[in-house]
Amino acid sequence: MQNIELFETDEHRFILLNESEPGEEDGVRSNQYLVQHGSDGVLLDPGGFGVMPRVLTELLRYLPPDKVKAIVLSHQDPDILGGISAWLELTHAPVYISQIWTRFVPHYGVEDIHRFRGIPDGGMTLNVAPGFDLQLVPAHFLHSEGHFNVYDPISKVLFTGDIGAAMMPTDNDEPYVDDFAAHIRNIEGFHRRYMSGNRAARAWVERVSRLDIAMLAPQHGPVYRGAAVAAFLDWFREVECGMDLLEEFAQGA
Repeated sequence: MQNIELFETDEHRFILLNESEPGEEDGVRSNQYLVQHGSDGVLLDPGGFGVMPRVLTELLRYLPPDKVKAIVLSHQDPDILGGISAWLELTHAPVYISQIWTRFVPHYGVEDIHRFRGIPDGGMTLNVAPGFDLQLVPAHFLHSEGHFNVYDPISKVLFTGDIGAAMMPTDNDEPYVDDFAAHIRNIEGFHRRYMSGNRAARAWVERVSRLDIAMLAPQHGPVYRGAAVAAFLDWFREVECGMDLLEEFAQGA
C-alpha cells in the first residue's frame, strides 16, 4: 500500500508511510507512521528489518532522516523494533519505549543504548519542537505489559499500537474501516487471544475516551474513522479476552 496522509495541513501531517506487503516480512503485515510538523518528524513503530528500505523510501518523500526528532516504539516486539539498529545509524533521534523494556533492547544487537529513553508507566508529553507535542498514553497489559499509544492533538489521530489490530485477508487492501460490524471478524480472534483481560480493556477505553479522537491508527490493518471509532471503543469495552477466557484456552477450545 502506498503512503496515505490521514491528516494534512500546510504545517502538519499524520502519514501512514507503509503497510508491508505479503512476503515483505516473514510474519504479520504491519503499519509504519510518520507525524510531521514543519520540517520535523516523529516515526512511530518503524518496523522490522525487512520493511526498512521501503519505509525509508516513503519517509524521504517528506523529510530527510536527520529531521526525525524522535522514534516511538509502542512495545517490544520484533515487528516494531527489529530494524531499529538501521534507524539509529540513519538518524540522531532518541528512541522512546516503556521503561520496563529498555533492558531488553540490547538483545536486538543495539549498541547505542544511550539513545533510548524509558517512558514512565503513567505516560508523558513528548515535546518534539515548538508547537509540536505528542502525548504518550498508557495502554498496559493490552498485548504488552508495557504498551503505549501516541496521541497527536493537532490531527486528533490516536496511534493505538496493537489495540484495534486486524488480521486482514491478503486480497483486502482497504485503508479504512467504515463498516465496523463487517470488520469484527478481522479483529475478534486477535483481541480475544492477545489482550490480557476485560479489566484492562475497560480502563483503556475510559482513558482514551477523554481525548478528542478523529481516527484510531493501529499497527496492523486499516485505520478506524468516523462512526467506526466509537463503534470500536464500544466493542472493546465489552470484549472478553485473555484471562477472561483462561479455561477456554486451557481446554484448547
